[in-house]
Amino acid sequence: MLEEIAVIAAGAVAAFALAVVGILFCQGRRKPCTTGQYVALGSSFAAGIGLGPRAPGSPFVCMRSTAGYPHLLARMMGLSLVDMTCSGSTTEHILHGGQVFLGPQLAAVGPQTRLVTITSGGNDVRYIGDLMFASGSAGTIGKLFWRGPKPIGSRDFARVTDNFVRIIEAIRARAPAAKIVLVGYPAVMPAEGLCAGLRIDAKMVDLARAVAEKLDDATRAAAALSGALFVDMGALGAQHDACSAEPWINGAAPAHGTAFHPTAAGAKATAEAVFAALSYGS
Repeated sequence: MLEEIAVIAAGAVAAFALAVVGILFCQGRRKPCTTGQYVALGSSFAAGIGLGPRAPGSPFVCMRSTAGYPHLLARMMGLSLVDMTCSGSTTEHILHGGQVFLGPQLAAVGPQTRLVTITSGGNDVRYIGDLMFASGSAGTIGKLFWRGPKPIGSRDFARVTDNFVRIIEAIRARAPAAKIVLVGYPAVMPAEGLCAGLRIDAKMVDLARAVAEKLDDATRAAAALSGALFVDMGALGAQHDACSAEPWINGAAPAHGTAFHPTAAGAKATAEAVFAALSYGS
């Protein structure tokens, strides 16, 4: 009897797993709309993970929210949005796809595209992932597979710059008239010291500061090389880190949202900063 139950349970688990894979495959093979005026590219900082309802029709794996800064910015500018952001994605995924059956995020850029924003690079250099593992925010099981943070010298910031330049070149080939904005990550760590809400030690805080600075430098360099606009959210959010009184970034165990990711205030501030940069530059 117990053996029969075990076989039935195993079959049910296998069927469920197969169904999940099938759903993810179908979502990944769906061709994106290429007629949007505004195309948003990037990872979870742009996807608005944990900030609101799932964006209708978006792949489950992307954890894309209607409260991320691209949706706020699209409403502010009165533009139709094609949101291609996906939690966990890298600059390679923007260029070539390959994230859980998903194609290149770039595939949504077309001749009618007038604006493209890009927030990426953090996953390329294990910025936020290391913070989540070190603080326990990724869960006990996740921490079992974490071998500790990579040294700063083994993180390929130059490749991030190169990929950004390649992304921008590809966008210009598809949409020559589009404005392209590289949007940096809001400051996570305070400029000095730390707080209990981070749940990491001083050594990890120092490493995170160094990674954030080099990621900003890599993004800024790509903007300079390609002529794209860079919105420096690291500098703009310097007084709104995870330890501040008015944070734009969550700490390790937020009541709302996702650990070490933007708060609703952070998403709003990012949308406003991009809007201001575009208005000033137009």
